[in-house]
Amino acid sequence: MLPASMTAPTSHPLPAANSLWSAFLPLLPFMLAVFVGFLATGMALPVIPRHVHDTLGQGTVMVGVVMGSQYLSSFFGRMWAGGMTDGRGPKSAALVGLAAACGVGVLYLASVPLVDAAPRLSLGLVLAARLLSGITESFVITSTMAWGLVRVGPAHAGKVFGWMGVALFGGLAAGAPLGTWIYGRFAFGGVAAAVLVAAAAGLAFTSLVGGVRPSGLPRLPFAHVLGAVKLPGLGLTLCSMGYAMIIAFEVLLFAQRGWGGGALALTCMGLGFILGRLLFGHLPDQVGGARVALFCVLGEAVGLALIWLAPHPALAWVGAALGGGGYGLGFQGFGLEAVRRTPEQSRGSAMGAYVMFQDLSMGLGPPLGGALARFAGLDAVYLAAAVGALGAAGVAVGLMRRGG
Repeated sequence: MLPASMTAPTSHPLPAANSLWSAFLPLLPFMLAVFVGFLATGMALPVIPRHVHDTLGQGTVMVGVVMGSQYLSSFFGRMWAGGMTDGRGPKSAALVGLAAACGVGVLYLASVPLVDAAPRLSLGLVLAARLLSGITESFVITSTMAWGLVRVGPAHAGKVFGWMGVALFGGLAAGAPLGTWIYGRFAFGGVAAAVLVAAAAGLAFTSLVGGVRPSGLPRLPFAHVLGAVKLPGLGLTLCSMGYAMIIAFEVLLFAQRGWGGGALALTCMGLGFILGRLLFGHLPDQVGGARVALFCVLGEAVGLALIWLAPHPALAWVGAALGGGGYGLGFQGFGLEAVRRTPEQSRGSAMGAYVMFQDLSMGLGPPLGGALARFAGLDAVYLAAAVGALGAAGVAVGLMRRGG
């Protein structure tokens, strides 16, 4: 077992504090679990579009289907993850998610020998791995956010969203260039092996973190929880469009424009997310989630418009960073509004229900974006995503008028 300082018992909520850093050490074990889990995911993200498009010979619509499939499975996985988190405790749910991440690596590895002999079966295994990635993501992030909320108390919900997001995007930002480097030297099989190793390390570490007992209070039916968070969830759906388009098509957009550094755009998005959270992640707890979300999703819209119009890769990198920062704080702000609408014993379900709205955007956005790209070019998907971010600003205004 880990030392007592690392087992994160959940019976000592933090006193009131404005600094984001006041929650860092209590949340660190959960952040490490998230970081390693999403490092595994991040290594595959810039590689899968190229593998599906170039190696397996598929078009942009199929790239969108493969990339978006994770979020369709996440959409349904949230209900399972939230129920297990509330009923059996967050540690059990986190271990299920990380075990599923190991399965993702196994499926990727199994697809490699079939690339030439049975390319359709190879594609099917990659698609299955992406679907299982959705279960991984659902369980890991839902459980760790609920775990962290119990640890530090609901008064610090914004900080939980802030630090879990930093860990998530830290994993994605580190994973993207690492996966690209591995792919260039060891091809897709090397990436598959690295995914499995990272996931297994996360599973081993999290098994050592002290668990917590689930609440004995009666839980709300999931449908009631979903209804309670629907308005913040709508804001999340709209502001997640930019995140979806950058992940699914940024590498292909850079290649189409004859630019290098497509994977660096994913890193810039992750760094923008992290920097935004570190600089401003304390604000939702102080001034309200809706108010923070409003200004940040407007910044996201500007970043997406920069990608749409960029004449040079540097401007697209800046746009990706703005998009990541705006989306990250929008997620945090709308998430705080969602948490405050649900009772403590149903907060695992609330996390699952809230992020389901992101899954809706992430699941449908890439296939629709691929179809739009076929008729209007890859540039157009970023204009559409910018319009979505403006819609999220409208939702934030509505929440403010209702008093949060």
